[in-house]
Amino acid sequence: MKEAAKGEDFLGKTFRVEFDRPLGSSHPNYGWKYPFNYGFVPGHFAGDGEEIDAYYLSSDKPLKQIEGVCVGYVHRLDDNEDKLILTDGERYSVEELEEKLSFQEKWYKHKIILEDEQ
Repeated sequence: MKEAAKGEDFLGKTFRVEFDRPLGSSHPNYGWKYPFNYGFVPGHFAGDGEEIDAYYLSSDKPLKQIEGVCVGYVHRLDDNEDKLILTDGERYSVEELEEKLSFQEKWYKHKIILEDEQ
């Protein structure tokens, strides 16, 4: 089995993301609504054996796919996968990202790592 992709492998790079949970859709198990497009990077697998997940923050419309720049990632300390944070190049502070992603990340111990921290 291939080694699991880690968030740091993606920082500063552009990737295609496919969205299986577009903006406004509901989580299949917990029912919350996604305030951002949420999907995965095809062909890159995380620690859970699934393709690595990604938040895309630069659209106010539901999307099927897009290319975005990885400006950071959520490193979950109590889970086995990182979550990528992609934009159209726009940057956010850790505090801004904590607020934006709290709808889902509040349930996990985590640290947000930004590209410029590497």
